[in-house]
Amino acid sequence: MIYQTIQTALQKIRWHTRLRSWITWTSLLALFLPGACKSVYTQTAIKASPAEIWSALMANQCYPEWNPYHVRVEGFLQEGNTILVEIHKPNGSQITIHPRVLRIEPQRLLVWGGGIPGLFTGEHVFEIIERDTEVLFVQREEFYGLFVLFAELETIEEGYTQMNAALKVRLENRPIPNCAINLQSIHALP
Repeated sequence: MIYQTIQTALQKIRWHTRLRSWITWTSLLALFLPGACKSVYTQTAIKASPAEIWSALMANQCYPEWNPYHVRVEGFLQEGNTILVEIHKPNGSQITIHPRVLRIEPQRLLVWGGGIPGLFTGEHVFEIIERDTEVLFVQREEFYGLFVLFAELETIEEGYTQMNAALKVRLENRPIPNCAINLQSIHALP
């Protein structure tokens, strides 16, 4: 009986070691395979202040009112938190992901990401760049891993473009709807 228990434990250790080794080698292989890293980049100029764009971006409870791509984002947008993001792609497919908020710089940058290292990971960046008469809103995402070779990134890019356009309409067609947040309660403004 003790022998079987020890043998079972050793088999589990071997299995975990093999899995860890496989993930490590897969991750290294993904770094050097052509096409194992892909990116999406979209931008739009918005006639609004960085604070207004930031407010709309951080008011994730309002996304169902205006956002055609990230139709639902649940959770507190704070570094280290895991959130729920429901995505409706332009091709009709839907997916729910659970990224971690990686970085926040109020009125400038929101980054979330996650996935399975070596197989498929992504890091989504929302960036606000102030110009003289307008503000540039950028969405970009880097994807890594073996399954990136099979990913349909065109629908993601189209979804980001749709979200950018919807955000532009929301902020440039005043008044902004009632669904808003108190920025001081989430992040102190610089």
